[in-house]
Amino acid sequence: MAYKILIVDDEKMMTELLTDHLQDCGYETMAANSAEEAMAFVARQPDLIILDINMPGMDGLELCRSIRSHIVCPILFVTARITEQDKINGLQYGGDDYITKPFSLNELAARVAAHLRRDERGRNRSSVLASGGLIVNLSERIVSWHGREIPFSKREFDLIEFLMTNGGQVFDKERIYERVWGYDAEGDSGVIKEHIRKIRAKLRDVTGRDYIETVWGVGYKFEVNQ
Repeated sequence: MAYKILIVDDEKMMTELLTDHLQDCGYETMAANSAEEAMAFVARQPDLIILDINMPGMDGLELCRSIRSHIVCPILFVTARITEQDKINGLQYGGDDYITKPFSLNELAARVAAHLRRDERGRNRSSVLASGGLIVNLSERIVSWHGREIPFSKREFDLIEFLMTNGGQVFDKERIYERVWGYDAEGDSGVIKEHIRKIRAKLRDVTGRDYIETVWGVGYKFEVNQ
């Protein structure tokens, strides 16, 4: 079955150009010339979205942020905005890549293919993580140790999932907050310390270990295979 790609650009000539090229590459395409039209296609669960930023009404950044809670597929911004801050904004609003106009159709197709491969690998990744007797079932959102379930709140589980998925890597509180709460969340990264304390207490009560290590002056990391 062909991958479904949603192309969003207020210039009809651009959507037609990309539609023709990507269909020649074997993809199924949907084209929208406004944010309103794009929203109607989101329900069809595209595998990847190519999104222009400069559009009348709701621009591409706001559209990206509004659909991120409904869809997890890669989003590639295509735009004439070229400053570093523009690129940072695109990524912070939920985009996965940033391609500036003018661009090569072959380069765009290559990036589309690369993101689809990466996304496919992520979906096929094991839904179970394990470390030193601790089992984390990502699909059922259950943490257990030698068959004994350890209850965690939604946010605590999200933190465990993020740190364990990136086991051995050190993250500061600000980076953890951005990745778990979201870039546009309103709040303070200081809450990370309290959540980590609660997670450690629950883990220690059952397993006798903390699993989450503090790297002083830097942040936290999940201990793996110990």
